[in-house]
Amino acid sequence: MTANEQATERRPRVLLTGASGYVGGRLLQHLERRDITLRCLARRPEFVRAKIAKSTELVRGDAFDAASLTTALEGIDTAYYLIHSMGSLGNFEEQDRIAAKNFAAAARHAGVRRIIYLGGLGVESPGLSPHLRSRQEVGDLLRESGCEVIEFRASIVIGSGSLSFELVRSLVEKLPVMICPRWVSTEAQPIAIEDLLLYLEAALERPAEGSHIFEVGGPDRATYGQIMKEYAKQRGLKRLLISVPVLTPRLSSLWLGLVTPVYARIGRKLVESMKNPTVVHNRSAEACFGLKPRSLEAAIGRALAHEDHQFATTRWSDAASASLGIKTWGGVQFGPRVMDSRRIELPLPPKDAFRPVQEIGGSRGWYFANWLWTLRGWIDLLCGGIGRRRGRRDPQHVAVGDTIDWWRVEQYAPGHLLRLAAEMKVPGRAWLQFEATATERGTELHQLAIFDPVGILGRLYWYSLYPLHAIIFHCMLTQIGRRAMVDARCEPSSDSKPIDPLKKSA
Repeated sequence: MTANEQATERRPRVLLTGASGYVGGRLLQHLERRDITLRCLARRPEFVRAKIAKSTELVRGDAFDAASLTTALEGIDTAYYLIHSMGSLGNFEEQDRIAAKNFAAAARHAGVRRIIYLGGLGVESPGLSPHLRSRQEVGDLLRESGCEVIEFRASIVIGSGSLSFELVRSLVEKLPVMICPRWVSTEAQPIAIEDLLLYLEAALERPAEGSHIFEVGGPDRATYGQIMKEYAKQRGLKRLLISVPVLTPRLSSLWLGLVTPVYARIGRKLVESMKNPTVVHNRSAEACFGLKPRSLEAAIGRALAHEDHQFATTRWSDAASASLGIKTWGGVQFGPRVMDSRRIELPLPPKDAFRPVQEIGGSRGWYFANWLWTLRGWIDLLCGGIGRRRGRRDPQHVAVGDTIDWWRVEQYAPGHLLRLAAEMKVPGRAWLQFEATATERGTELHQLAIFDPVGILGRLYWYSLYPLHAIIFHCMLTQIGRRAMVDARCEPSSDSKPIDPLKKSA
């Protein structure tokens, strides 16, 4: 056996379940940076394969299929159990019970040393919600395996994309006045996703001291109402919360499903949990792991900053697909943002296809309905904005930081990418991006208009103007394609008509 093979043999062997979920997906990135041999269990490996590193083993398996777990757990030292059934259509308590029993039996048979499990806070009592009760029952069932179980119990997870945070965001962004049920006065102890991941990762190296339950949370106790107000404050929104005692959990969940349709299936299960305080009573986790979680204010600020980073580093053309965004009438929704995404294919090299893009604005204009762009500039000027009076520094060359009419160049890669950030007066933030990608037949030119609305006024602005914007963006991209073909002294082919990026990526 070579030295490299011996080193690989000595590495801890870790199984991660739930890699397609929010916490599991984030944890995957952390674990792949460690000196371990990592294996992922997935019911549909094809949905996870693109997210994992080449060094990570991917196996097909299902917690409801006991036989599949035998192969997945073979040779494993530590297993992360991040499986839950709250989003299922059936009896989620019974499904959670079956899955946990299957996993516990398979782990015992495979000789797994440690199971790391993420559950939920809440004092055990007859009034504990079915969801929280099930979370704690799963921990008990895993301990029956005889394996050492490190169970973390957490409250609301603050992070861009987490269920609880997205629920708070959706309510605050859409409703300037909220008629709230009693659960907005229930205390919770939120924890930032980054701090939760540190706990989960640190559990790998904890000395073997038997099973233990750790309650984890940030330093602040806050009601759901206070969390909403802190979010509104950081987003620059004014919100009025009016609490009423008459909304039962069922009525409250129906109200939640109406206001935030994406949560309709799990609305009632979630609301029933919100009536229970989820606060830390035992802070031994901080002493055992030496971690100091960040405050609620810092956690929300970090979530909003990470959202910008995540949105900037994600290929925006990929984010337009239904797998990363939610398709609606007004475009594709990615978190709080909405965007109009279009593509055109040209039988040209990227440099030639992109040339009209880098000359956009100024005296060249915007390729379609220039009178509308001029009118928009005058309206902006009347509203105290900058209008179109700035023009361009150079009619052909672009650099990051340049102004193009009321836009500023935020990112530029010659012949490939141009991202413009709007500096006009709008109730939110706006970007316009063009990206040229080489294909077998030439170049695919991507055009994306993105809007991050602030409050109800921002959403009214986007959706009321969307029919007009759809026409403008469609025709602008078509004219850019024609201009590129003329500049290249050739005629457009039948392949150069715009295609639907959502249909193509489905």
